[in-house]
This record gives sequence, structure tokens and C-alpha cells, in this order.
Amino acid sequence: MASLFEKAALLFPLWVISGVTFSWFFPSVLHGFKGPWITYSLGLTMLGMGISLRTEDFTRVFKAPKPILIGVIGQYTIMPLTGWFLGNFFQLPAPLAVGIIVVSCCPGGVASNVVSFLARGDLALSVTMTAISTVLSVLMTPLLTLWLVGNSVGANASGLFFDTVQVVILPVILGILLNRYTPKFAEKVKIVSPLIAVILITLIVASIIGSGKEAVIRSGFHLISSVFLLHISGYFFGYWAAYFGTKSFVVARTVSIEVGMQNSGLGAVLSRNNFSDPLVAIPAAISSFVHSLIGSVLAGIWRRSIPQEEREKSLISADLP
Repeated sequence: MASLFEKAALLFPLWVISGVTFSWFFPSVLHGFKGPWITYSLGLTMLGMGISLRTEDFTRVFKAPKPILIGVIGQYTIMPLTGWFLGNFFQLPAPLAVGIIVVSCCPGGVASNVVSFLARGDLALSVTMTAISTVLSVLMTPLLTLWLVGNSVGANASGLFFDTVQVVILPVILGILLNRYTPKFAEKVKIVSPLIAVILITLIVASIIGSGKEAVIRSGFHLISSVFLLHISGYFFGYWAAYFGTKSFVVARTVSIEVGMQNSGLGAVLSRNNFSDPLVAIPAAISSFVHSLIGSVLAGIWRRSIPQEEREKSLISADLP
């Protein structure tokens, strides 16, 4: 049964593509999945992430700091600056330009861990970078967002901080505590939590795309191009920054995936809850679809091209239980 849940969760890109396709043609079906439902769904997803973490996932940074720091710094420099540049370069309408910036300022998401696993990357490194960037997001995501967009489209400064704590930090901390003090319960939850997370993220993305269908059609090429180039730049610059810093192909590929994939669900929640224009959430929804598609292609290529001896040189995989 556990294997069945795992295999279903590993089909994450297919789930997202199917959900978006369905909501595109039948947008009214998910009309009721909005507002607090989106917030609660992301909180539950982050609880599932937290329950899979241990304190060791945070202390690994002291054992092998260089690859982790490269990935986390890349997450909060490459992506936000690229998001700001693309919004201006393509002269997107203000709500969509702000939306690109919001999702670019988010931490790495649990999907990056799934894709790293598929790509035979350094899973311990991926989990650690996601954990560190997620904790930092309580400050970095609101600060970077407000710095780059100012008070555009009615930004709610205090709401950005509060929502990040509410839907990211608190559920992750609760998950870690459950993992530590109720290990038997945590082990049972871990079996189903990845698939639940995949389903909830799919529902979030599909509902936002369905409700914002007209805006997507109007913006068309420029919007899709902006989101596509945002993630391509994350994958590309993340890869080369890590390779030049560590000379390890496995680390480079893992960092590339981590930087290139965002917590788009968080971007959608922050956009929906803290900006007056609902269109701000559209880029985050498209982001989940795009980065999953690109990540899946890269995982398929890298899965076949990483020699076993190179995997064994991974800097911190020995710490993975």
C-alpha cells in the first residue's frame, strides 16, 4: 500500500497537468474551492512536509554548508531579481507583474524533493535546502516582495508576514514536533502525506487557473513566457552556481531543481489573501504547472545520465536515514 501511495505521488506533474486541463474546460466545478479552503489546504500540505522533517535536516548545514548556502542564497537572489526583471521586460499588467514577483520570492517547495528523487539527485541536500528556505521565508518572502513591488495593487504588508507564519512556519513546526514525539503516528501519516500534498496543490492550482481563465487568455504569450523564463533561469543559474562552487554534478543538479522550483502554493495564498486584485494569484498557479513540467523533463534526462560513482560522491547523502 505504501508503495502505491508513493508511486501515485511521484506522478505529481501529471496530476497538475490533468487538474489544470480539467479546470480550464470546466472552471465552474472548482468554483467553491477558494478563499479559506486554499489557505487550509496549503497549511495541511506544509504540515505533511514538517512531519517528514527531523532536527537533523537543519543541523546538516553545519556539516556541509557550501552546497546548502549556494542553494538557499540562489533561491532568494536569482529568482526574485529575475521575477522583477521579467515583469518589467514584458510590460505585464500590474497585477500579473506583481504576481510574478510574489511567486519568485517564495521558498522551495515539496515538489522539488519529489523531482530530486526522480532525478537521482542528493535527496538529503534537497530536503535540507527546502527546510532552511522555508524557515527563512517568514522574513525573506514578505521583505523581498515588499521591496520589489512596494505597495502595488494594494499590498497588505502585515498580512504577508502573518500568512507566511500561519500557513508555513506553524504547520511545519507542528509536523516536526509530531515526528519527534509521536513517531508511530508520524510514520503512518508519512505514507499518505506526499499524495495528499500533491492532490491539494493540484486543487489550489486548478481552481485559480479556472477562475482566472480570461486573464490568462488576455495576457497570453507574455505571461506564459515570463513564468517559463523565470523557472528556466532558476534551473540554469542554480545549476552553474552550484557546479562552480562544488564541482559536483549531483549537487549542481539538486540545487538547480531546488532553485528552479518554487512553493507556488504559498505564492497563490499570499497573492489571494494580501493583494486587492485577484489576478495577482494567476502567475503562481501557472508557475506550479510550468516548473513541474520543466522539472519532470530534466529529471527524466538526469535520471539516465548520472553515473553511480558520481552519486556516491554526494556531499551529504550519507546523512540520509
